Amino acid sequence: MNRTSVLLKAALFATGLAGIVSEYTLSTLATYFLGDSVFQWTMIVSIMLFSMGIGSRLSKTIEENLLEKFIWIEFGLSCIASNVTVIVYTVFAFYSDPTFIIYFLSILVGLFIGMEIPLVVRLNEKFQSLKVNISSALENDYYGSLAGGAFFAFVGLPILGLTYTPLVLGSVNFLVATIFILVIWREISLAQKKRLIVYASLTIAVLVSTGIFSDKIVKWGDQIRYKDQVIFSEQSRYQKIVITYNDGHYGLFLNGHQQLSTTDEELYHEPLVHPVVQLHGNAKKVLVLGGGDGAAVRELLKYPDIEQIVLVDLDPAVTRLAQNHRILLGINNNSLNHPTVEVINQDGFTYLEDIENSFDVLIADFPDPRTVDLGRLYTREFYWLCNRALAKNGMMVTQAGSPYYAERAYSCIDKTMQAARFKTLLLHNQVPSLGEWGWVIGSKNHQMELKEHLRQVDLGSLETRWLTNDALTLISSTGKRVFERSFNEVAINKLHDPVLYKYYLSGRWDIY
Repeated sequence: MNRTSVLLKAALFATGLAGIVSEYTLSTLATYFLGDSVFQWTMIVSIMLFSMGIGSRLSKTIEENLLEKFIWIEFGLSCIASNVTVIVYTVFAFYSDPTFIIYFLSILVGLFIGMEIPLVVRLNEKFQSLKVNISSALENDYYGSLAGGAFFAFVGLPILGLTYTPLVLGSVNFLVATIFILVIWREISLAQKKRLIVYASLTIAVLVSTGIFSDKIVKWGDQIRYKDQVIFSEQSRYQKIVITYNDGHYGLFLNGHQQLSTTDEELYHEPLVHPVVQLHGNAKKVLVLGGGDGAAVRELLKYPDIEQIVLVDLDPAVTRLAQNHRILLGINNNSLNHPTVEVINQDGFTYLEDIENSFDVLIADFPDPRTVDLGRLYTREFYWLCNRALAKNGMMVTQAGSPYYAERAYSCIDKTMQAARFKTLLLHNQVPSLGEWGWVIGSKNHQMELKEHLRQVDLGSLETRWLTNDALTLISSTGKRVFERSFNEVAINKLHDPVLYKYYLSGRWDIY
């Protein structure tokens, strides 16, 4: 087989790999900056595929010097693909809304990729028959896409992060173009050589500049996004983890959303943990789903009668920080390294499917249900699994977002838990850094009057920073008929009918 033909196929494999990684990088950036991962991934991939179709159509206008034009496209794609993260962060730093540039880049990358494949087919037509030519071209492009997906999932995102993954993959396009220049060097004119040297030099300058400045630009963009000083930033396989500092206080953010602030985190974690443990009265085994920062476990360790605490959190990067980083160790009092605590890095839904009647108390401390995938952890099916995982008199609590800013979402969680055969009790508290916040307690014991029982609880010598006996009464109290209308209006959140995220997104967050 002709050497040029082999190189063309290898080029399609390489560019298929780089192209799919560009799609995934832009989709991840869109999720980070714009939210709603399902929507963003759907739209970015769809728009890029559509743009590839436009690019294929435009390739018909290229009549001469096909190989030189192909090399030019490779250089262009190298410059664009290697800088998608840098461009998005720069635009965000100046305009605070990167929506347009993210979608524009997805169109631009799609156009370049769309022009590549027809050009390769046309260049290769003199070496192979039509049916072999077409099938081998698409075959190598698709194989490259699989390799790119595996690279992004297992190497790019978790190891290189969004800063350097585009640079590495952009370099693939540059390498492809450079190899072709070397192969055809003796066959091209002096004018073509000069043009290709200019293209290559400009691309090298772009790649080198990206390598030098990309990390600084991303950190600069991150700092602008957060009002406090960013002192730690890591892109894990699942999310962007950021720790901020201001005037003696720290904040933890996941994908740009605050998880805790040391200014008031006890106003969140104490109502999350102590009411449900006190209501149960004899908890020996406790399961914490989410809560990888360790603050909820810190509160549980105040009960010497609890013999086992199992924490299940999807992201090992978060739990590793909670077990090793000095700031989180200071927040959680080294809780995740306590001998009674077992840390498991697994999806909470999957974990519950494999256990039954094991725990006395279950604490669900997940991020807000702002997307379909997060809303899965607030479905009737999930709460059925929670019910099954609890002992006969078991109880659970879930964080439920804001009863003020997202009242319908709050009521939906309550209604969904009741549909999973829990007797529920609503709690709420003002957490200054979050606003008015809420939790829902669920009990398998339908005979217990939860509110009256909670008001009889005596915290005694329990060491708390905010919670008191009076506060237990206050956080379980609401005004007349509060939530009754929204409870009747909302539907149950189900796996096959995920309504919760819609209620959440339609909340009155603009007044927060």
